[in-house]
Amino acid sequence: MGLFSSKKEGGMMDMIRCDEKDYLIWKWRPNGNEANSTNKENAIRWGSSLRVKDGEVAVFVYKQKDDTQQDFVEGPYDDILKTANLPVISNIIGLAYNSGTPFQAEVYFINLARIIPFKARIPYFDIFDPRFIDFGIKCAVQYQLLTQIVDYKEFIKINRLINLTPQELNEKMKPVIDRHLKALVINIPKQNNIAAVQIETQLDEVNAQSASRLKPEIENLFGIQINNLSIDVIDIDKDDEQYHKLRKLTADITERKTTTQANVEIDTIQAQADVNIKNLQDTQRINAGNLEEQLRIQREEMQRAQKLQTESSNFEVHKLNIQTDAQKEILTAAADSLGNMGNMDLGGNSSGGMNPAGMMTGMMMGGAMGNQMAGMMNQMGANMNNQTPLNSQMPPTPPSIQYFVAVNGQQSGPFNMQQLQQLVMNGQLQANTFVWKQGMQNWEEAGKLLELQTLFGAVPPPPPPPINP
Repeated sequence: MGLFSSKKEGGMMDMIRCDEKDYLIWKWRPNGNEANSTNKENAIRWGSSLRVKDGEVAVFVYKQKDDTQQDFVEGPYDDILKTANLPVISNIIGLAYNSGTPFQAEVYFINLARIIPFKARIPYFDIFDPRFIDFGIKCAVQYQLLTQIVDYKEFIKINRLINLTPQELNEKMKPVIDRHLKALVINIPKQNNIAAVQIETQLDEVNAQSASRLKPEIENLFGIQINNLSIDVIDIDKDDEQYHKLRKLTADITERKTTTQANVEIDTIQAQADVNIKNLQDTQRINAGNLEEQLRIQREEMQRAQKLQTESSNFEVHKLNIQTDAQKEILTAAADSLGNMGNMDLGGNSSGGMNPAGMMTGMMMGGAMGNQMAGMMNQMGANMNNQTPLNSQMPPTPPSIQYFVAVNGQQSGPFNMQQLQQLVMNGQLQANTFVWKQGMQNWEEAGKLLELQTLFGAVPPPPPPPINP
């Protein structure tokens, strides 16, 4: 700004400073000058000093040509003024007096450090229940604020540069705050759908709305910052006759509402119970139907199983009959073949005629076959008694070829290939031993059958006779 030098010099003509303890805006005057007495109250002499404390702002207001200028000095500041550095001097008195002539300027101090407390009470006013607009009850509100000047340029723009104390500012704000708070409290019962007699319970709601709506509006109107806005008490005049009338009406409505709500809840519970019973009955009916259907399906499955078992038993009997007939044919053919052996020369006699040895051999083998057939019949009977259902039997193994062997004139067997191999190993079956199987017309030597020739090729030679000592 160029108002002040950086070095203290010259005589101590005036000390421009503020020693007031309780102020927001304060105008400085030279010693001995009263307000609006003469123009000398705005005269600043060359060599005067300026002291601005921390938390203060000094505002110099002076005229230059056709305009008013403002210069701001924020504290802390402590230095000597030089009028030669003020642009206004050259326009007022020129340089003839070496800038030593006093110049005219108003000096104001603004208090930025002051926290301004404000407590107030709104006298009783009427609030109304939204259900009974003819019954107004009296209500009072007690509140407090903490304010502070932060944007000093905006503050002096709104409030002007005049002496202003905290009390004077509070008096300016109170009517505005009271009007807004009353409107807010009056609207709470309708807005929150509560009885007016319950307004005292809405303190938190009133504080929340005042912080969101009232606080920014007051700040804009007065150019201050509100650090805290608190509604401490909402007081209803409980001695007022209207209050007692409204309270009784509210109690009656509340009781009826509670009774109605209880009846509705009872009806709801009863209806729900009826629904639950019906659902349970429907479930039981469905379960009974499902159980009956399951029993029907089980009966049908058992009947089908019994039918299949009967058919399986009949099939097994038929199968046994077929096997019996087949065995009879086999044994008959074997007996006939052995009977013919009576006409064969087993001993190498070619003279023909009856062969007693062959006949005896045939009779013996026929008896053996008869015994074997009886055993087979007994076994088939046992199988019929112990047969199991068709669906529980394992599939039969494929049949293997069975051979009968004539050893020393006696029939043995039947034998499978593995058993014949063992007989060969034991020396009981040789290539010239007679064998027979189903489908052969006569007994043949084992070595002449192609499927048995491999048995004799693998037979080791007989061991050498022991050496006599």
